[in-house]
Amino acid sequence: MNRGNMKIALLQHSCSEDRHENIEKVVEMSRRAASKGAQIICTQELFAGTYFPQTIDVKKYEWAEPIPGPITNRMQELAKELGVVIITSLYEYVMDGMYFNTVVIFDADGTNLGKYRKHHIPEGPQYIEKYYFAEGDSGYPVFETKFGTIGVLICWDEWFPEPSRILSLKGADVIFYPSAIGSEPDHPDLDTSQTWMDAIRAHGIHNNIFIAAVNRVGREASNEGYMEFYGRSFISNPWGTVIQEASTKDDEIIMAELDFEEVKKARNILQFHRDRRPDSYGELLKRVLK
Repeated sequence: MNRGNMKIALLQHSCSEDRHENIEKVVEMSRRAASKGAQIICTQELFAGTYFPQTIDVKKYEWAEPIPGPITNRMQELAKELGVVIITSLYEYVMDGMYFNTVVIFDADGTNLGKYRKHHIPEGPQYIEKYYFAEGDSGYPVFETKFGTIGVLICWDEWFPEPSRILSLKGADVIFYPSAIGSEPDHPDLDTSQTWMDAIRAHGIHNNIFIAAVNRVGREASNEGYMEFYGRSFISNPWGTVIQEASTKDDEIIMAELDFEEVKKARNILQFHRDRRPDSYGELLKRVLK
């Protein structure tokens, strides 16, 4: 049985202080991607604004939106208009004092297929996310879109192997990773971009799936200094080979056509799922083993 193909697009771009401008930039890039044949379009993490967790500012809670709300309504209408799936990242308002870093998936007819809330929340110099986001409570869902079965994880999730394993076992053929990552303010000479890419590609290898990671670009200042986001958005195949990578640190649409026969082929050769020993992994359920 032929598994079929899927054409995807990742929207890498800089963000300004003008939230309306950022949203309209994504709308315009989505239109261009759809005109080139994209069937699934993935936005970058928190694309509507600058990366506000650089600092603690209670006023930034006002950036959170309910679902449905302005951003999701705009992207839902766009998905239906263009006949594409749009993976939409936003700062989600649930109630006062309860906010999540969330993605919503809109199918090609505009249907809301559900959401994923970021599970792993970092805390470090200028990555002060625990102040803004509660830990996700959505589990690790897969989404049956018009064009295939996908999973979505968000930024810091991409450094942990367990979520990608769960999504692959649930049937995802590709995992999207909306991200916002760049310089390490307390280690200004450290470039983690290759480590970032290698860590995420590894999930594709040990699950034999396609990986699509989209990251923002540009310098964003704060009263603590600045962040330099390194882009390097990429798509890799079930063997871990990068098949598309951003060629610049500017606004760029990354596209590739995925052949899911490659997933089947890789899994029939490298039998990682068959040879797993989940009965022996119980210790992983403990936070500390020593």
